[in-house]
Amino acid sequence: MSATEAASARPAGSAMAPAADPQPAPGATPPRTSLLARAVAELVGTAALVAVVVGSGIQATELSRDVGLQLLANSLATVFGLGVLIVLLGPVSGAHFNPAVTLAEWWTARRGGGGVTAREAAVYIPAQVTGAIAGAVLADAMFGEPLVKWSTHDRSAGNLLLGEVVATAGLILLIFGLARTDRLRFAPAAVASYIGAAYWFTSSTSFANPAVTVGRAFTDTFAGIAPASVPGFVGAQLAGAVVGLALVALIFVPGRTAQAQPAA
Repeated sequence: MSATEAASARPAGSAMAPAADPQPAPGATPPRTSLLARAVAELVGTAALVAVVVGSGIQATELSRDVGLQLLANSLATVFGLGVLIVLLGPVSGAHFNPAVTLAEWWTARRGGGGVTAREAAVYIPAQVTGAIAGAVLADAMFGEPLVKWSTHDRSAGNLLLGEVVATAGLILLIFGLARTDRLRFAPAAVASYIGAAYWFTSSTSFANPAVTVGRAFTDTFAGIAPASVPGFVGAQLAGAVVGLALVALIFVPGRTAQAQPAA
């Protein structure tokens, strides 16, 4: 996580591009929404997401000593929180909350699809990172923890980095696959469900999100990650985004995918 894990959506009733054209992922933002409003939405959304992840982790460790129950509580809170945030802020900014998603959408737009411009990406990503740090500090403040205390939770093992590649690749494949098949209306439930599942099937518990990774370095609690482990995780997440985009290009061929879908 990812964060990340990392997700975004478009309102179900919004207009879609013709099926033969690549669909923007996670969805074109409303043209009348100012860049400032979108940046604030990304900052607030990412902050809220990290506050959910870190706060639920702290709460879980206070209520139970069973690590399995702690992870279950943490993952369930993340699923519900992420789904709500996508529904709420998706119509404003696309609800990326994740630099990997933003960069992937920029790359799609650069190659002729819809998505954010380089200027918009340059605004989104700092907002996401700032929000992630603020969210971690807020969670610590709510539970009486030191506002900033570098995590000592080392996550540098190679198998954990592989887990991040897998988690991020799956997230990008899901979001952009939904876009290519004109099914972004399912993004809030689908993305939240995927992240919840990836908590359990990946060795890294699926950060899948460079901004969330940075934010979680600021808290020495259940959800933290040691600063020394952050570069490896971010590199693995960016590699996973590349793998995810490659899979989208191979599986969801523009102009053919929509025709192959059964009627709703």
